Amino acid sequence: MSLLEVRGLTTAFQTGSGEIAAAEDIAFDLDQGEVLGIVGESGSGKSVTALTIMGLLPRPPARIVAGSIRFDGQELTTLPDKAMQRIRGPGIAMVFQEPMTSLNPVFTIGDQIMETIRAHERLSGRDVFNRAVEMLEKVGIPSAAQRMADYRHQLSGGQRQRVMLAIALVCRPRILIADEPTTALDVTVQAQILDLLLDLRDEFGMAIMLITHNMGVIAETADRVLVMYAGRVVEEAPIARLFDDPRHPYTRGLLECVPSLVTERERLIAIPGTLPEPARRPPGCRFAPRCRHAIAACSAGLPPLTEQGPGHTAACIRIAELATP
Repeated sequence: MSLLEVRGLTTAFQTGSGEIAAAEDIAFDLDQGEVLGIVGESGSGKSVTALTIMGLLPRPPARIVAGSIRFDGQELTTLPDKAMQRIRGPGIAMVFQEPMTSLNPVFTIGDQIMETIRAHERLSGRDVFNRAVEMLEKVGIPSAAQRMADYRHQLSGGQRQRVMLAIALVCRPRILIADEPTTALDVTVQAQILDLLLDLRDEFGMAIMLITHNMGVIAETADRVLVMYAGRVVEEAPIARLFDDPRHPYTRGLLECVPSLVTERERLIAIPGTLPEPARRPPGCRFAPRCRHAIAACSAGLPPLTEQGPGHTAACIRIAELATP
């Protein structure tokens, strides 16, 4: 049994135009110690999926229409709020996209780390402080005891991201959901944060769900990849297989946008167009309007995920024709 099992998960929002599904029929497993990368353009449903797992979407307007989320054998979709609060932190923790807005500007970073510890563990004031300092040291904040009194505006972007990691990891979660953890950071700091995530994964034995739109980040860190487009999974594969033999045209398009050190290209190939609005998604394959391989049959119905090899599935009716010889 996997640590996290998601099956047929559909999350919708009530809008003025009616109920619109933001993530549909999402299914995947996450094992202990594994890094699962979830990749796709902004608006693909990656963050909605993560927030649904965490139980952090406001209800209403959000609603789980269908599906199951099982953490360590326990069903989360039917858990009362108080029971879910006990799982957030020591069970599943999350690092949000933008630390500048996620950190409270009127509380010190020490207060915000210690608040998490107090919510889940019965420790003395001195022990709470020492645990918070220890975690700041683990995430690479120098002079950690002194920095406990700092506010978010006194930290650099990389330091704020490290503080967010400290808050998420201070209760030693079994799963960490990292939503765009390297956004707005320069490449050197990005590399440091990714190395830190993997080091902490090894130290704590936790699983990581890494959400990003950056295929380079995925290549550096993930064991397995879930590719999402317009609210649905279009391909899933082990990391090496995805990069060696991508089957879905959208996955190929994402990889063609990445500069290569091996293959010479005169220019990078961009995917034409933009993601469809959730209320105006096309019939059939949602990627068809942007796909250079699309034919009339692509609009006839949603293509199912089909087996392409061990642990490899993709949703395209022309996979056999487009396969690399």
